[in-house]
Amino acid sequence: MSHRWESRLIATLAVLVAGATGCSGSNGKSYGLEMPSDGGLDACSATAGMPDEGNLPSKETRASLEAGQKTFRFDTFGDEAFWGDTLKLHRAIEGEAHGGVGPGVSPKTALSVGLKVDVDAIPGEVARDLKAGLVNLEDPATTLALLQLNAVVGVTGFFNDDKTLKSVGIQCALCHSTVDDSFAPGIGKRLDGWANRDLNVGAIIGLAPDLSAVATLLQIDEATVRKVLASWGPGKFDAELILDGKGMRPDGKPAATLIPPAFGLVGVNLHTWTGWGSVPHWNAFVANLEMMGKGTFFDPRLDDASKFPVAARARLGHVQNDPDLVTPKLPDLHLYQLSLASPPPPAGSFDAEAAERGDELFEGKARCARCHVEPLFTEPGWNLHSAADIGIDDFQAMRSPDGKYRTAPLRGLHTHMKGGFFHDGRFATLLDVVNHYDQFFMLGLTDAEKNDVVEYLKSL
Repeated sequence: MSHRWESRLIATLAVLVAGATGCSGSNGKSYGLEMPSDGGLDACSATAGMPDEGNLPSKETRASLEAGQKTFRFDTFGDEAFWGDTLKLHRAIEGEAHGGVGPGVSPKTALSVGLKVDVDAIPGEVARDLKAGLVNLEDPATTLALLQLNAVVGVTGFFNDDKTLKSVGIQCALCHSTVDDSFAPGIGKRLDGWANRDLNVGAIIGLAPDLSAVATLLQIDEATVRKVLASWGPGKFDAELILDGKGMRPDGKPAATLIPPAFGLVGVNLHTWTGWGSVPHWNAFVANLEMMGKGTFFDPRLDDASKFPVAARARLGHVQNDPDLVTPKLPDLHLYQLSLASPPPPAGSFDAEAAERGDELFEGKARCARCHVEPLFTEPGWNLHSAADIGIDDFQAMRSPDGKYRTAPLRGLHTHMKGGFFHDGRFATLLDVVNHYDQFFMLGLTDAEKNDVVEYLKSL
């Protein structure tokens, strides 16, 4: 039922991605390939079931996808002015021995806070030395060398002529890419669109020597800023902190939410856990307000001082920069993100027979498909629900303009099992989610039926 729909869409996306960005295998890995000089598709796209030549994407479309991938992976939108010049994060990375402050950030430390290394950016000789244990992973100098190679996923180092670190910026890929660990844990080929649930964003920001700009924006002291950042933990980020200043929930728990995947968004209307807007809206929002890029952003909803006191005071809904380093990149970025299909589950990762029974329950007794409508696995249209509709508190929902929660798409759940489920990870396992809805909606599912639904979810 749900799987019959996939073939045509996946085939089309595979051609788009293969022609512009590389070949995608069944495991969802993407291997960057140069486009032939004549603009034709690489031979890897000649796969059974692909559209014929008359339906292949145009040269312009492939060029747009290639540009979008470059933006997603490498564009800082000028945000190094904030992360480097203002927060001085680069000085903490290089350490006192290299002209910065403190002990510096070694590769071991970087990997421990969830940063990833792109093995394709590492020269063969260096890779061999890494395998042989000849590279010092305790030395910040090695981190600086990796930054010079542009090998740290989602982070760009800007260097002076004498090779000292001048500044540092971040990209979309920092939170929304990981690697396949094919070389070593944390080192491998890029997996664009996958949520990095190892990434400890708060700990990374907390390394910055100067957080006075953040403290001034929030009208609190730096010590409190650092306390809030330290509370987030791996795989979480609080995008609303700079809007409403709420560092903690009323129950004292962190207000941060899980980093969501950025794949499988074709046909999905509202984006983020609470449905702030479309994918292009959120791209502009994040590039300008969260990454602190130099662009243009307009959202008058942020003028509501009762809901967004920080944003209203700082006029964050009315951002303008000249030159605009964000807006010209948004169309290509959007197209590339839509090309990121949800990766299928690994072979043997679920019970196929149980999943087939779970599919029937999903549409029937378990009533999941009332909201998670196949094949989108969210509602077509305005896919929002009140907290009362789903049996949870409304804290996070009320931090958004509509005060509701989005029906999250379900494909590719196997890529982000870490950290739990729902926006804040409150349910540790899929079975916990099923148990919640079974109790809330009084479904009367048996233990065996619950297990079948879980296996079906794992199969998506």
